[in-house]
Amino acid sequence: MQSDIQCFEFRLEDQVAHLVLNRPEAMNTMHPTFWRELDEVLTTLHNEGTARALVISSTGKHFSAGMALETFAGAIQMDDQSPEGRAAIFDLLTDMQATFTKIENLRIPVICAIQGGCIGGAVDMVTTACIRYASADAFFCIQEINIGMVADVGTLQRLPKLIPFAVVKEMAYTGRRMPASKALTYGLVNEVFDTHEATVSAALQCAREIASKPPVAIWGTKQAVTYARDHSVEDSLRQMGWLQGAIWSNAHVRESIAAMKDKRAGEFTPLARLQGFKELG
Repeated sequence: MQSDIQCFEFRLEDQVAHLVLNRPEAMNTMHPTFWRELDEVLTTLHNEGTARALVISSTGKHFSAGMALETFAGAIQMDDQSPEGRAAIFDLLTDMQATFTKIENLRIPVICAIQGGCIGGAVDMVTTACIRYASADAFFCIQEINIGMVADVGTLQRLPKLIPFAVVKEMAYTGRRMPASKALTYGLVNEVFDTHEATVSAALQCAREIASKPPVAIWGTKQAVTYARDHSVEDSLRQMGWLQGAIWSNAHVRESIAAMKDKRAGEFTPLARLQGFKELG
């Protein structure tokens, strides 16, 4: 993993990856370097197969204040004066959306530990995770409507699959903040903790529990759950049969049972390292 990243700290310990947003002085806002580094880290994690779970946390008062507003005034040109410029906006957004989709499609589960403000683009990001923990001071805000635009990097597509549709509409139309207590009630977060430190600790503990299971069984479970979210029960059951037939391992089942009986950690084969076609030869 690259050691010169600017917007994050990265650690890999006991097969648990921990990615920490590390620009608290800028409220961990998302500028072009953020997107580039996040994309590179996720691609490496996905391909290497050494980590078995990923925790994403942050530093400072807020998890993230979302997109850096100065980016729109400088680094990114949003040209609405011609059909060609507007077409380029589509392609730009597709590229940004693809980075967050890499979180959702990662071969391992992703857990977010959220403190303070989770605003705008940060909501886009955390809705791609499998599990969300929050500290008591956390809040969620679809900020885009407050600055005259539509949320466009995944919030409006993923949030309705996580919380009631009417609640999504209220948040999206008004730009109101949803406190952690309400987020827990609606199921947006799995649990609320008193402090940020306790939140991160719980996320890492959950990641370690996941890492103790057979990686290919976790991979298969994530595949099945994500597929079932977007398909009928009948289609999902059919996919489950194909999936189980592809990854079933008597050895993993025996080792899991033996490890439980012996009260020890199981020993399992890691996911295979991925090598793209472009890397061959």
